[in-house]
Amino acid sequence: MTAATVTETAAAATVPSSRRPAATRRYPRWLRWTVRGASLAAALALWQWASAAGLHLFLRFDRLPGPLAVADAWGGHLGAAQYWLDVAQSLVRILTGFALAAVLGVAAGIAVARSRIAADVLQPLFEVARPIPAIALVPVAILLFATNEQGIVFITGTAAFFPVLVSTRHAVRALPAVWEDAVRTMGGGRLRVLGTVVLPGILPGVFGGLSVGMGVAWICVISAEMISGDFGIGYRTWQAYTIVDYPGVLVGMATIGVLGWLTSGAVELLGRRLTRWLPARGTGTGGRS
Repeated sequence: MTAATVTETAAAATVPSSRRPAATRRYPRWLRWTVRGASLAAALALWQWASAAGLHLFLRFDRLPGPLAVADAWGGHLGAAQYWLDVAQSLVRILTGFALAAVLGVAAGIAVARSRIAADVLQPLFEVARPIPAIALVPVAILLFATNEQGIVFITGTAAFFPVLVSTRHAVRALPAVWEDAVRTMGGGRLRVLGTVVLPGILPGVFGGLSVGMGVAWICVISAEMISGDFGIGYRTWQAYTIVDYPGVLVGMATIGVLGWLTSGAVELLGRRLTRWLPARGTGTGGRS
């Protein structure tokens, strides 16, 4: 640590909290959760009022079930075995496809970033395939795979693969060259550089891509289930729409939102645990705010 860095850290520590930027102030955890809960409750209350009043301006709330009707329908679904089977099937599909995308995306990102041969061979293929929406691959999946299950996992994995690939590639290229030079100076080979420099150094970028990939994977797995699935949350949501069961449609949407929030939160939590050595945002220390 240089003298200038020490001076800047000490100066920042002496600034009164009331004069620090808002991004660096620390608020009680209970207050943050209270604000978040109040925001959600206010949105639900506004939705309930608009539906009960039959509001019909730019949006037609007169045909949209309110939160109370959705909660009542959701309670009925929670007591049905089919609901939990659909949830389990969607989770199996999303986790299988996401795991494949994570492994292959990180490996491919490291390869194209550190090997000119790999970049010349693979990069053109990736750049041509990347703009194609994963859901557009449904006809290809039907032709390639013997079962709908395999096709849906393929579509889900493809959707998550490219965010992971791109984030990993950029993270590898952003690593300071001096880190690798230091390991090589001490006699380390390629595997030593990979294990002590590349993999730890790219973790923040990789988990950023994984978080984005999880969200994209949920979009595509639900869409694939609606188009070619036989069961799952997406299939059941579309089925509810076809029989004009609008509370059932919103139950499906709410279920997707909760599952997406839980899985994305799990990815971000794992990322925070594996990158605890990073300085906290807005501070010069290693603790997290």
